[in-house]
Amino acid sequence: MSILIKNGQVIDPATQKDEISDVLIENGVITRVEKGIRVKDAQVIDAKGCYVMPGIIDMHVHLRDPGQTYKEDIESGSKAAAKGGVTTLVAMPNTKPVIDSPDRVNYVTIKADRFSPINVLQAGAITVGQKGEELADIEGMVKAGIPAISEDGKSVMNALLYKEAMEIAAEKNIPVLAHCEDKNLVNGGCMNEDANSREWHLPGITNSVENTIVARDIVLAAETGAHLHLCHCSTKESVDMVREARKAGVSISAEVCPHHFTLCSDDIVKGDTNYKMNPPLRTKEDLEALRQGLKDDVFDVISTDHAPHALTEKQESFKKAPFGIVGLETSVALTITELVDTEIITPMQMAEKMSYNPAKILHLDKKGSLAPGMDADVVIIDPEAEYVIDPKEFVSKGKNTPFGGKKVKGKVMATVCGGKIVYEAE
Repeated sequence: MSILIKNGQVIDPATQKDEISDVLIENGVITRVEKGIRVKDAQVIDAKGCYVMPGIIDMHVHLRDPGQTYKEDIESGSKAAAKGGVTTLVAMPNTKPVIDSPDRVNYVTIKADRFSPINVLQAGAITVGQKGEELADIEGMVKAGIPAISEDGKSVMNALLYKEAMEIAAEKNIPVLAHCEDKNLVNGGCMNEDANSREWHLPGITNSVENTIVARDIVLAAETGAHLHLCHCSTKESVDMVREARKAGVSISAEVCPHHFTLCSDDIVKGDTNYKMNPPLRTKEDLEALRQGLKDDVFDVISTDHAPHALTEKQESFKKAPFGIVGLETSVALTITELVDTEIITPMQMAEKMSYNPAKILHLDKKGSLAPGMDADVVIIDPEAEYVIDPKEFVSKGKNTPFGGKKVKGKVMATVCGGKIVYEAE
């Protein structure tokens, strides 16, 4: 079946195309991008007034499968992703059991082939069981198809072990996705260390928790030649360190999540655990630095760190409740509302950070662009559509978001993956 997307504002970072055009999809591939395409028997999508971008590639998603499928599973998470315009996602390995072997990678691949409308890529853990004591079978997992390694949810605190993993990653040409958190400095913290945490008598998490590991990981990446991708950056210091590392020739990329470029610790509603995530919401000063880092392309990627939890878990106290919020179905609207509409970034930068750059980092040669010959992964977004975020309408099993009731602009109208329409708004 052919699909003809008509009259949309085609935004493609690979070719720097930003103009009203048509896109023709045949047999799962983009075949023509030009004005006034006419073909017989194609399914036509009128994209007038909409952005037509390469499908979103979310490098940081928790699908909770295997082991915690009451929170999310491969089917529910990937359908939520399709609704959010995501055509490829990277699933984090901190499942139960941990994805630390080729067999466990295969479990996800086989299940995704059966149940997912989009591309699900599984990252491999760095250490066995994520215990930080011995390296997982990284080479075996690379053969099984992992695009990256990550200890996400924690850092590998043993620097020698981590350096060995980086050397393997460099040899296999896969990135290391780094969750930067010095677990000894966390010391029971549950929100940012600032005036708010002191007023509410809650243990705080200082910027140094993130910054010390960012600095260490940059040093190790420089020494090993591995590509380092910093996950969910939250501090003003991380902006400076990434900028300087790149100037020094380190192979580095870094992401910011929508919650960190939208909210700061002053926005937390006292006791509402939907505002509890890791790293935590930082100060206004950190928030402004992250936005500037996105504007200046210090940060190359916007990812969600989609982290679903059951309602009962989030009903615990702020100290006890788990860290994390969902993000797959809100990232497009928050990016347009908070960054594009305010002219912090352009629509072209949005396409770069949400698709083109992730494709480059993950070596997905046929994705991240709308050029002829590329995979037909496309998202159609109405940047002017206004609505109020309602967690009850989420496809994800997780409803844990601080954005319920927020008025936003920018709605995913259709998602095409591999030449098939996998989501259409009513």
